[in-house]
Amino acid sequence: MSTDSEEASRIAVSSDDGGPATVFEHLWTPYRMAYIRGEGKPTGAHDCPFCLIPQMDDEEGLVVARGEHVFAVLNLYPYNAGHLMLVPYRHVPDYTDLTAAEVAELGEFTQTAMRVVRAVSGAHGFNIGMNQGSVAGAGIADHLHQHAVPRWGGDTNFMPVIGLTRVLPQVLRETRELLAQHWPDGRRVPEA
Repeated sequence: MSTDSEEASRIAVSSDDGGPATVFEHLWTPYRMAYIRGEGKPTGAHDCPFCLIPQMDDEEGLVVARGEHVFAVLNLYPYNAGHLMLVPYRHVPDYTDLTAAEVAELGEFTQTAMRVVRAVSGAHGFNIGMNQGSVAGAGIADHLHQHAVPRWGGDTNFMPVIGLTRVLPQVLRETRELLAQHWPDGRRVPEA
C-alpha cells in the first residue's frame, strides 16, 4: 500500500499498449549521467587507478593482499562493507586477455577473499562478478577487475534507494587492516 507522498513522487509513464511501461515503475537517478557519459574516467595506464594503486603502500591504496599476478583491494565506493576487488597487475581489459597463471591466481584470490570476509564478518553470501566493457557497466573498462561483494540477509533497505546513502559500519582503513590481518600469510608477496 502506498502513501500519498509515495504517489506524489511517482512519475506517470504513458502506456505502450501493455508493454514494459505498464508493468515497471521507474526510479530516476540523474546523478548517474556523469557515469554513463564517462566523465572523469581514466584515459590509459598512466591515470588508471588499478595501475597506480600497486605503487602505493597497502594502507594508502587500501590493498588487502598482493600476489604474483593479482592483488586484492577494497572498493573505494563500496556497495557493501568489505567489498573487495581482485585485480591483475597487467593493464588488460578482457578476461580472455589473462594468462593461465593470472586466471589461476584470480580464482585463488576470489576464494581467499570469500573465506576471509566470512571469517571476519560472517557474510551470508556474495555477489562475485566482473563487468566486461563499458556497455556492460564496467566503471573502468580498460583494466579488468572482479568484484567480491559480501551480502547479509536484510542488507538492502531504504537508505541507498531513498536516502542515496550507503551505511557502512566501519571506515575503509579499519576494514582493510582487519581483512589484511586475516589474509593467509602464505599468499602475500612483499611489496616492490
